[in-house]
Amino acid sequence: MALQCGIVGLPNVGKSTLFNCLSNAKAQAANFPFCTIEPNVGVITVPDERLNKLAELVNPQRIVPTTVEIVDIAGLVKGASKGEGLGNKFLANIRETDAILHVLRCFDNDNIVHVDGSINPVRDKEIIDTELQLKDLETVESRINKVQKQAAAGDKQSKAIYDIYVQYREALLQGKSARTVKLDPLDKKLVKDLYLLTDKPVMYICNVDEASAKTGNAYVEALRESVKEEDAEILMVAAATEADIAELETYEERQMFLEEVGLSESGVSRLIRAAYHLLDLQTYFTAGVQEVRAWTFHRGWKAPQCAGVIHTDFEKGFIRAEVIKYEDFTTLGSEAACKEAGKMNVEGKEYVVTDGDIMHFRFNV
Repeated sequence: MALQCGIVGLPNVGKSTLFNCLSNAKAQAANFPFCTIEPNVGVITVPDERLNKLAELVNPQRIVPTTVEIVDIAGLVKGASKGEGLGNKFLANIRETDAILHVLRCFDNDNIVHVDGSINPVRDKEIIDTELQLKDLETVESRINKVQKQAAAGDKQSKAIYDIYVQYREALLQGKSARTVKLDPLDKKLVKDLYLLTDKPVMYICNVDEASAKTGNAYVEALRESVKEEDAEILMVAAATEADIAELETYEERQMFLEEVGLSESGVSRLIRAAYHLLDLQTYFTAGVQEVRAWTFHRGWKAPQCAGVIHTDFEKGFIRAEVIKYEDFTTLGSEAACKEAGKMNVEGKEYVVTDGDIMHFRFNV
């Protein structure tokens, strides 16, 4: 399930440094704009302590975590919607992602140039927002022109689509992102092929200095105030510190470093988990002596769809799912103990899988 989060922001805010920490892929991190031209893609392991706990109990031959894809997209600049910088290419790269991780510089350092000459994350956010909104406005107006005649002629579906497009246009003209337009699920389906840039879920990542990694600073607070109506998460990460942590070879060394700077876990771990949830993803597990494995599914999926994540035949020939809750498995210690205690449930096609379920699928093709 190759869903992607795109890392966006102005040039020189720390996107590539952060990406390197996330994926250990060495995107070029240099102190000048446009050092990232092609988007770098990293497949990132999602940290999950539950997987380790299950492995301790089952003692499998191998452990397979779940992953999420992160894309490092080159820095946007003012005028990108009109093709400035490498605008059109960048915007196309963003369109292909499923969620946006918006990195904002929230630290002072005279040795690292800022493309606009001063540190102001609220202004930087608005520059990116404006470029994405302008591109979306262009998309919506083009669609309105195409559907207007059919709507005026009385075609009901065209009229419904036209009305939704108009809602989007009004919001965008007011300088608001498309995600502020609240549609019911049926209306959303009608315009699912619109792929608006500002309709994607977003998380703001404040790139701070080491001293601000735990409590934040005035830049973070200013940003928090400016996005308070957006229902968007804000995460603080000290990218330079994370780069130092990534250089350490052992888990113990990394933990000691974190303790020294007053953190219980790395910003990268928090970011990966937050990106996973931003994509509205959850995890179920399979646990046997050959492997303990985490599988990714969309929140709200039913058992057959989740079975299909393993193999399409599992979904086609689905008979039933045997389900043990994670808490029951870890409390009782084994599948056999859960069966004996009546903690294994047999579920059918309508069962909605929940995060942490331990699943075994029965199927016949």
